[in-house]
Amino acid sequence: MDPSLEDIEEEQRHFANVISTFNNYAQFTLSANNRRRKDVYTLPKADQDLLESLGYKHKLDAVDKAIIANADFLHQMVDDPRIFGHDIDEDDHSGSMTHSHSHDPESSQSHSHSHSHSGHSLSGGGAPKKHRPTEADMDKLRSTLKQLVRDWSEEGNSEREVCYKPMKDALVRHFNAVPTEERRNLRVLVPGSGLGRLSFDVAQMGFACQANEFSHYMLLASYFILNKTDQIKQHTFYPYVHSFSNAPNRLSILQAISIPDVRPSDLPPGSDFSLVAGDFEEIFSNLDQKGQWNAILTCFFIDTAKNIVNYLRILHTILAPGGVWINLGPLLWHWENNSSNDPSVELDMEEVKNLARRIGFEISNETTIDTTYTNNAQSMLGYVYHAAFWTATKI
Repeated sequence: MDPSLEDIEEEQRHFANVISTFNNYAQFTLSANNRRRKDVYTLPKADQDLLESLGYKHKLDAVDKAIIANADFLHQMVDDPRIFGHDIDEDDHSGSMTHSHSHDPESSQSHSHSHSHSGHSLSGGGAPKKHRPTEADMDKLRSTLKQLVRDWSEEGNSEREVCYKPMKDALVRHFNAVPTEERRNLRVLVPGSGLGRLSFDVAQMGFACQANEFSHYMLLASYFILNKTDQIKQHTFYPYVHSFSNAPNRLSILQAISIPDVRPSDLPPGSDFSLVAGDFEEIFSNLDQKGQWNAILTCFFIDTAKNIVNYLRILHTILAPGGVWINLGPLLWHWENNSSNDPSVELDMEEVKNLARRIGFEISNETTIDTTYTNNAQSMLGYVYHAAFWTATKI
């Protein structure tokens, strides 16, 4: 079904808001850091002198420089937003935001890559007033920076190994009878692909792989890494300067991360690697998707569902006979207690697995994998998910 004019205008406004958030990062974040300076001046002079002796003001100055470096990095990502068919007027950023979330435990909101863009081209649509990014908007952007650490840095490798390696191993195991040179005939889908590293890895293994992502924050960042980056460690940024809590030392706050740790162009000759932007349910509920995928990898994805029944039904429908669904993740139901009056069905893990069986999956290789998500290894605080892992075949 083609989108209505209202839907197109809404997406246009939302995209403009995201671009505005990227472009307002420096002003917003420098202001937050300056608040720390002002707070120092409210203290008694003796207290100020003690803080001065610790070098606290020098730390704030260093954080300012890191924020400016981050802003330059983020500006590069949105240098040409027309890559998604959107025509953005710099003076006309307004509208409402769509609801999204992240598995980043320290993020209050945010979630969700492409070479192909599903849907429609957007243009025009002025707005009466300029959009002012909110704390929630900035939180999504900060979460995107931490996601870049997880997916594209050396520092994120240990976290990727815990999550992505079991999924890739299960994929290879399921198709162990297929010669490596024939993997290009097997189509693998990665919905909720985020910044695209898992799907990139799958394509690097020789499979035909398509990523699917909904969040404009993730789409802009992943497009930049995959299509505008051609050198290892080409970009340096500072993802941990936004909070001083649970920092063992100033180095943990001012930690510089350089990405990517691999060249995104280093794929086998003739690789079939693509990304489709848009809502998973809207795209993959189409009849032309039925039985089209030999494997589906869902990593920290199924809990983004409003209606988990429909998610699992779509996964079952689009899998080809003999296909495999490989899942890893927790159940942080993203729409639970939402303020937008959207429905939310929140099952426990046992109910999810029983639902999958009733829909027509045979689940095997079940285990629990303890993993972090966008974790700062230098922080004094860390969250661990006891994530469910399984492989499932279509009955």
